[in-house]
Amino acid sequence: MVADLGDSATGADGGPVRHIPVLLPEVLNSLQPGPAKTILDGTFGAGGYTSAILESGADVIALDRDPSAIAAGQALVAASDGRLTLVHAQFSDLALHAPEGGLDGVVLDIGVSSMQIDEADRGFSFQRRGPLDMRMSSDGVSAADVVNRAKVGDLIRIFGFLGEEPQSGRIARAIEKRRAETPFETTRDLAGLIEVVTPRKAKDKIHPATRVFQALRIFVNDELGELAQALFAAERALKPGGRLSVVTFHSLEDRIVKKFFQDRAGKASGSRHLPIMHERPATFAPVGKAMIAASEDESSRNPRARSAKLRVGERTHAPAEPADMSIFDLPDLASLSKLGG
Repeated sequence: MVADLGDSATGADGGPVRHIPVLLPEVLNSLQPGPAKTILDGTFGAGGYTSAILESGADVIALDRDPSAIAAGQALVAASDGRLTLVHAQFSDLALHAPEGGLDGVVLDIGVSSMQIDEADRGFSFQRRGPLDMRMSSDGVSAADVVNRAKVGDLIRIFGFLGEEPQSGRIARAIEKRRAETPFETTRDLAGLIEVVTPRKAKDKIHPATRVFQALRIFVNDELGELAQALFAAERALKPGGRLSVVTFHSLEDRIVKKFFQDRAGKASGSRHLPIMHERPATFAPVGKAMIAASEDESSRNPRARSAKLRVGERTHAPAEPADMSIFDLPDLASLSKLGG
């Protein structure tokens, strides 16, 4: 289910790669930016999409939850002649930063930034010794808090659902035994234990810690919940005819985006647990192919693109619907607020 975990450019091991915007021509074609338009880039990162949108003549409002990305983007703000507004914010709050008349487009790139992976002190990579952190915003509950405090059953669910780790039970129980003696503090503490518990076989394409590190990163940053809330926020913030373009990198994310667009097509009920009572007006209309993948040429030039998928919808005149999380069928995992130090 989790796509392309063997790719070090996109996996938790985080090989040193330069961040290249994925599916850039396809994203620009879907957004159709230009003069007199305002596009919101909800995942600024290294500014790849934002720079290209600015070159089209459009104004850009860019968000990022990572203060390091905001600081690094100030040079682009200075060079934009006032057409770029860069905001330290989570993309789930994007509607709060939209202009009164609405947005002409929203783009979301849901992949973790290679800049974050390459910084050892952020704790995203098990190939670099650093604190077991993984927080994109540098505040809140860390990966160490989760590993040292979560119940074994919660760890099994986190590793199993968010990382699809087949040995989640064995790893969780080994964590419980080890942390009773010595708390986990560094990336190598955790990766080393996993290497012992589930040693790498010759046929394995990925490091044994890859799935667990991915699961912790997604959980610590509530990435699936953030994505779902961002989709609802974009529905409220886009003007009629505005486009929502979302690039995902593994199937958990892609499934959320797919379910959102299917639900907002007006033909499905709000929840699979309820019967369809009436046909609802569509709030999004499909644009082009249901899903666009990277070409073989782009995948060969940029390994990060191999698992990327782009889905696009165009906002209709129908009023936004309630933000109903049940349409995504996400499981109940441990409460982040109860795991903090």
